[in-house]
Amino acid sequence: MYTTLISVAQLQALQTSGAAVAVFDCTFDLMNPPAGHAQFVEQHIAGAQHADLDLHLATHDANKRVNGGRHPLPQRDVFAAWLQSMGVNQDTQVVVYDRNGMNYCGRLWWMLKWCGHNAVAVLDGGFQAWVAASGSVASGEATSTASDMHVAGNFALQTPLVRLVDTATVSAHLNDGTQTIVDARGAPRYRGEVEPLDPVAGHIPGALNRPFNTNLNANGFFKSADELRAEFAALLGNAKPDTVVHHCGSGVSAVPNVLAMEVAGLGRTALYAGSWSEWCNTPGLPCEKS
Repeated sequence: MYTTLISVAQLQALQTSGAAVAVFDCTFDLMNPPAGHAQFVEQHIAGAQHADLDLHLATHDANKRVNGGRHPLPQRDVFAAWLQSMGVNQDTQVVVYDRNGMNYCGRLWWMLKWCGHNAVAVLDGGFQAWVAASGSVASGEATSTASDMHVAGNFALQTPLVRLVDTATVSAHLNDGTQTIVDARGAPRYRGEVEPLDPVAGHIPGALNRPFNTNLNANGFFKSADELRAEFAALLGNAKPDTVVHHCGSGVSAVPNVLAMEVAGLGRTALYAGSWSEWCNTPGLPCEKS
């Protein structure tokens, strides 16, 4: 079972072994949402299916969401029904990837853990690594979805394996020393110098800044466990890893930090999925610039 990262070679071996594997392409473009699907149609890992951030990994239906912000999580049962429609079973090893520095695919990785499915891993290096290794690719729409074959998977919700934190909880523990907030946005947005997406610039008071892309090396792969452990130790100082709550703009790019801490052997840390987009739109909450 792969639960954090999986290499290209490991995925290729799984595919040839006949194991139950489902591969999802989560490529997305925040500024041009239809572009992710277009890139998938142009070329994707052979046998992969497409998972769209806006359509499948978030919902804007107030009756089906669990938090606010720009990319609200769908309720677990809503998401589970989609997984079933994609043919995911209880024993499926899920592999997720994108072309975006393993940013958007992390969302699907986290959501499966949230639904109690541990057998999900991020393809280290993403689609670029697959192509560089001459992995098998295909074009066009996915042709092997359960809905096409009228065969639903038997995926069922289990106890969550990750911790979801809401705005009220973050606010309640803002100054009591029991939580350490880590902001995954770029430094200029964290400092409040620019804000291209949300109505207020700045950050949650007391938050530490670790841009999500700093988890990768120059070749686009996750840094080693030792490197990540050292970097998080420097960031956190005396704060304990199990107090960490990750956030970003809308709860998506914070996940690479969640994954990196797990790769580093620091445990599974919490996610504030509403993130800055929900925080700064909630009346009465403090916002800080630095």
